[in-house]
Amino acid sequence: MPRAGTRSASSDERAWAVPESLRATLAVPYGPVYSGTEADRRIRALGLFASCGDRVTARALELDHPPLIGIVDYTTRRNEPVSPERFRSLAARRLVRVRNPAGLLTDRLRSTVRALVQEGGGLIEVEGEEDLGALALIESLPAGATVIYGIPGEGVSFVRVDARSQEHVRHLIGRMELRRIDLGD
Repeated sequence: MPRAGTRSASSDERAWAVPESLRATLAVPYGPVYSGTEADRRIRALGLFASCGDRVTARALELDHPPLIGIVDYTTRRNEPVSPERFRSLAARRLVRVRNPAGLLTDRLRSTVRALVQEGGGLIEVEGEEDLGALALIESLPAGATVIYGIPGEGVSFVRVDARSQEHVRHLIGRMELRRIDLGD
């Protein structure tokens, strides 16, 4: 048993941090970006897909074309709050809450995505920041699926999941800094 005042190793979790050298690469959309009616048309035409971001997930639900998995944090880049009510239909399938601090991709978020792919999907509610969740989605969805995520001020990026996109994501994660963090659980 750990001494008083020391952390238990079981509360530590692996997380991947974005180094400064990788920020510019991650800022570039990985798939084509569409906005307005063209983005809506393409969302409606998707087969199996998942979404990362409040606005893009809410828009898919408004179009009555829910993603298998949506990852949200109830805020936008402009720090505008987004009501959880907008995601009620997806949360009804399954709701999982995950802590994922800003600038990190936690092992817990990655494993939650993998589990929801296997278990029929749902909503992942992130305490912290959901941005890097798109990587976990691309990494875990089957070939032929699509991952959509919002690009502030530009539109929606559409990434087709295939061996090439999954290898690209694994390479990016491999370039990130592996850390141990305490999520306070």
